[in-house]
Amino acid sequence: MKLRKVSAAAAAAIVLSITATACGGDGDSDSGSGSGGGDKIKIGIKYDQPGLGLKEPDGSFSGFDVDVATYVAKELGYDADQIEFVETKTPDRENALKRGDVKFIAATYSINDERKKSVDFAGPYLLAHQDLLIKTDSDITEATDLNGKKLCSVTGSTSAQNVKNDFAPKANLTERSGYSECVSALQSGAVDALTTDDSILAGYASQEQYKGKFKLAGLKLSNENYGIGVQKGDTETLNKINAALEKMVQEKAWDKAVADNFGPANYKNEPAPKIGVIVK
Repeated sequence: MKLRKVSAAAAAAIVLSITATACGGDGDSDSGSGSGGGDKIKIGIKYDQPGLGLKEPDGSFSGFDVDVATYVAKELGYDADQIEFVETKTPDRENALKRGDVKFIAATYSINDERKKSVDFAGPYLLAHQDLLIKTDSDITEATDLNGKKLCSVTGSTSAQNVKNDFAPKANLTERSGYSECVSALQSGAVDALTTDDSILAGYASQEQYKGKFKLAGLKLSNENYGIGVQKGDTETLNKINAALEKMVQEKAWDKAVADNFGPANYKNEPAPKIGVIVK
């Protein structure tokens, strides 16, 4: 291999280039500053909730939370190709923010007093309710109709326990490791209903293979105010996200996201909530 002589000016340029890279001059690096301008931004979402946060087989992402997060990131100065979605499972959401693994989290993250001790919340951006998913020809119209019937939810779910404690103490509770398994059990007739947030249920019912087979009972058994979690004390990011959410509603992009992700399930969503207003 032939080696060419390098002039002093060229050598100096190379040194400057290397120095700039070592000092963080790479525009593709993730500073987490939320300033845009070439950096990437890491956003926490769910990977396994159709209609809300789902990682598709081709590696892309879909769902209402994904659409909201993408819109917010754009308002923070990031293009779609600058977003890195990070899976944040329910038990790890607070820690992911504390560690700085993500800039913010949009992952069916219900705002409550306990979580507000360690996380700041923008929003809320969606008001969901605990509901039932049933077959389209089901005769279940009230939670009390579940007495003597088989009810499915995930292991450790508070939703199923709420039904047994408050509405149908004689319901036969079946617990599965995930909602997908409950949906399969509902389809086969092994259970009569599945319970969790209506937004999550609508996401499953909207999947192509389930269209027309399931419906939501339309019950409002609880109020779930979904917020966007940010690191405690990050007021600057919090305020920017709130402004982005307000703009999303004003531009009707919020309505479009609801229709795109929940429409096939005939999901009767609440109007876009007001920033800072928590429905108890």
